[in-house]
Amino acid sequence: MRILHIGKFFPPHPGGIERTSADLCAALAARGVSVAMLAHAQPGTRCSHRVRTDEVEVTLAACHGQWLYAPVSPTFPWQLKQTIQRFRPDLLHLHLPNTSAFWALMLPSARRVPWVVHWHADIPLDSRHAGLRLAYRLYRPWEQAMLRRARAVIATSAPYRDSSPALAPWRDKTRVIPLGLPPVPSDNADAVDSTSIKWPSDGVRLLAVGRLSYFKGFDVLLRAVAQVPAISLVLIGDGECGNDLRRLARELGIDARVKFAGRIDMDPAGTATLAAAYAAAEIFCLPSTERAESFGLVLLEAMRAGLPTVASDISGSGVGYVVRDGESGLLVPPGDVAALAAALRRLADDAGLRRRLGVSGARCWREEFTLDRAAERTLALYRELLEPTARPGKASPAASLSPGSDA
Repeated sequence: MRILHIGKFFPPHPGGIERTSADLCAALAARGVSVAMLAHAQPGTRCSHRVRTDEVEVTLAACHGQWLYAPVSPTFPWQLKQTIQRFRPDLLHLHLPNTSAFWALMLPSARRVPWVVHWHADIPLDSRHAGLRLAYRLYRPWEQAMLRRARAVIATSAPYRDSSPALAPWRDKTRVIPLGLPPVPSDNADAVDSTSIKWPSDGVRLLAVGRLSYFKGFDVLLRAVAQVPAISLVLIGDGECGNDLRRLARELGIDARVKFAGRIDMDPAGTATLAAAYAAAEIFCLPSTERAESFGLVLLEAMRAGLPTVASDISGSGVGYVVRDGESGLLVPPGDVAALAAALRRLADDAGLRRRLGVSGARCWREEFTLDRAAERTLALYRELLEPTARPGKASPAASLSPGSDA
């Protein structure tokens, strides 16, 4: 079986989609699948190049930059054509959103093989970026053509599938396969015991991880932390809202209790440092306010580390699918400072509750959200689609690959 994945970027480029697609490729390769990946090089890279990692052949097309989050890569269609000719895939696995994936619609060699579309997120039409909303009018016909052409569509959670306007016409061929994380690599054990990240003050250690963007709700988190003096916060990540958040922390008078740790690259040293931060924390929080938070991969990182989580109960997002309120964490209304502060205070004051939620969350990760489970479910779907009798839109056993797929 030969599978060509088509993605937007590839690690060490930051992002949950990049990381999960790379992990999935490696896990499939470990199961004997011949896997290749075509993605874009880091923005500003003028030359295409090829690397091999975890037994996966990765081609990175030259990328001159981005426009409205879309990579500018004139050579991508040529690289796609060449990769298909060289690798000769049995199936294309396309990770969306990604405008460059639309080239598959125009290449006869791409249309001759079946497709799986991996639907990581809708284009956020409630974005503050007016240009993005306008550009979607041009993007949507291509997006729908991709979905129409696909043999199957993978959604990462049932709530996100059911709330997606883009996926509504294609629900009969949409399968729910949640994202998954591997165990923390054993060679990171020493680094986990000797992290360089220190909390800024005494008190219960709270961790938050993510891009410092408006929809992540870190301003809400800072206002909540201001109401809970027992909390000391480390915030890992960078982004366009970084300066505003630092200014807000000073205005709230909590800058002595908040550490902005910046971005941690996903090379081995960065991965170990991040794992160490999770190991040292006592509570994890994902305060996102909008459905642009489609799943919340960092929640799985926290659950894997045995941390109790506090997250926003965003309608139509996968966050509430991952965190079970009162079982593996606490859910609060998005953007509600008082509710978030109350949840943080409750956990800060009750070590027994922190322990119980953390143990339950780790069990939930082991039972439902490991990389092994995600890879096995994906491989089962490949096998089904590559059967000689498979047809686009055909109802099949793959619909039951994930518990709760009809939830």
